Amino acid sequence: MITSRRSLLGMGAAMIVPSVGFGLQAASADDQGSAPVRVKFTFADTGMTATLYDSPSARDFASMLPLDLMIEDYSHNEKIVRLPRKLTEEGSGPFDNEQPGDLCYFKPWGNLALFYGDYKWDGLIRLGRFDEGYDPLKVRGEFPVRIERE
Repeated sequence: MITSRRSLLGMGAAMIVPSVGFGLQAASADDQGSAPVRVKFTFADTGMTATLYDSPSARDFASMLPLDLMIEDYSHNEKIVRLPRKLTEEGSGPFDNEQPGDLCYFKPWGNLALFYGDYKWDGLIRLGRFDEGYDPLKVRGEFPVRIERE
């Protein structure tokens, strides 16, 4: 009986413990039965869309839309957008598998980070992914940007 109890306890613990590294960050917006939230970024005579994950930070960002801000170059792998206020960090956690096309929130400064190159940083919350590539992010310069629900 002890062996079977341990087996049952082990199986129960495996079902309770979430996957480390992904948590809410990798859940898609429709995993919990809600419709995915898509947002459009329009700048430099081009537009691109991203699908947000279903997380408290992504929902907080969506609640701010529409926004008219500035998008600017930062480093060699991303553009940033300074938000009018900080987003909630509730429910955020570490994630891995960082890749170009990620839409993130940089907690220390309270800005969006739109990645078109490789990156690795612990102070980020992944909000979603760009749907059809990220080439418009490679256009160098600072531009007015309109961010709205699609």
